[in-house]
Amino acid sequence: MQKLNLSQILSQKLSPQQIQFIKLLQVPTAELETRIEEELEINPALEEGKETDADGQADEFQDAAENTDVKEDKDINIEEYLNEEYGGYKMQGDGNYSNDEEEREMPLSSYSSLHEQLLSQLNFLKLDEEQRIIGKQLIGSIESDGYIRRSLEAIINDLAFSQNIETDLDEIEEILIKIQSFDPPGIAARNLQECLIIQLERREDPHEPLVQKAIFIVQSCFEEFTKKHYDKILKKAGIDEEELKEVIHLITRLNPKPGGVADGMVRNHYVIPDFILNNINGKLEITLNSKNAPELKVSRSYSEMFNAYDKSNKKDKKLKETVSFVKQKLDSAKWFIDAIKQRQQTLMKTMQAILDYQQEFFVDGDETKLRPMILKDIAERIDMDISTVSRVANSKSIQTEFGVFPLKYFFSEGIATEGGEDVSNREVKSVLNKMVEEEDKRKPLSDDKLVKLLNQKGYNIARRTVAKYREQLQIPVARLRKEL
Repeated sequence: MQKLNLSQILSQKLSPQQIQFIKLLQVPTAELETRIEEELEINPALEEGKETDADGQADEFQDAAENTDVKEDKDINIEEYLNEEYGGYKMQGDGNYSNDEEEREMPLSSYSSLHEQLLSQLNFLKLDEEQRIIGKQLIGSIESDGYIRRSLEAIINDLAFSQNIETDLDEIEEILIKIQSFDPPGIAARNLQECLIIQLERREDPHEPLVQKAIFIVQSCFEEFTKKHYDKILKKAGIDEEELKEVIHLITRLNPKPGGVADGMVRNHYVIPDFILNNINGKLEITLNSKNAPELKVSRSYSEMFNAYDKSNKKDKKLKETVSFVKQKLDSAKWFIDAIKQRQQTLMKTMQAILDYQQEFFVDGDETKLRPMILKDIAERIDMDISTVSRVANSKSIQTEFGVFPLKYFFSEGIATEGGEDVSNREVKSVLNKMVEEEDKRKPLSDDKLVKLLNQKGYNIARRTVAKYREQLQIPVARLRKEL
């Protein structure tokens, strides 16, 4: 049987305005302009430009009226609005541009993808229709770094099911070898070993003794080469240490990723800083990037349309629907402008607190002067929730005299010293990195030796922590850092 129960629950929910602010807060500068453009398109009550007072608006309206042939009516007739269509914002191609409006030229880039380049080279081969389809299938299987990792047996099955072409391993390998002769050298290799061999065999001097020795080492001593077991290579290849140095220098200059970046296209990632730090006679000043502080205002025409509702016939159903729509758009525009302003205030408040906390670092950019700092430290200073600080830190950056830094760079854990003080783990990483750079590459420092050296400098740190920091710094183990 169904029962009716009465219960009392205390819950907290975010308002639509708060949700909008949270979403805007975590948007990086590069995407903020796009987000604003989207809002301008869907809300005709929102416009770009500075807000002016009532007198300024009246003067601006009067000047505009004097320059046109349209007669100004003191009373606004809402029926006229109902019979007209409004775009709500300027669009390219309307022909209504002002002479003062800035003309923006967008740079266009021309490029061809890696697969397009390979297909173009495929057309120069003398292949029949079936072989051409096999070649296209192989090129389509090449990944962004230039390798074919899918097995040839699987590609044969793909051709049978998708192209209705029956082929065998010999035929597909024959076409693959032809594709491996394409540019860039090393393309379509099935593994790193094959990639290096292809590049060595395609050199201008493939029969030179040094190149032949390099080919032999890659073919016969590849495992020893990757693990830097140089003693075994010397015995197996029958060469001396000086020759091995030259061979290693030759091999390490080859390209391990012939495909380059994703899809064979060079993509430049530009970081647009949210804050700019200036050192003016020893005084640090933060300014917000202008792209983070757009000028927005509520449309005058929509505001006047809504104000005219009191003078109109309120019993008109169509008019009521129109006024309801106008009010919704006006409220939405005001909320969006308030959210942008609140975003600016929160960004500045958070960044100022980080600047005060890491004052010594921002003076000269010395990484060892970074203090241990967690999200809670800043949240308590600005009296905001930790999640708010996290949203700011995860997607924002600051431009300084020493470069552009993401805000999360300044947050780090603390490591205890012998003196009982806490230092930033970034300081420890900096010291660790310097030790590795200055070590004797013939006898690189093991993790145990690094721990002892760090302990001697006063840092109480365990071996597993050193290993973790070394991996974060992308420093290989001692054996792989060994050089002849």
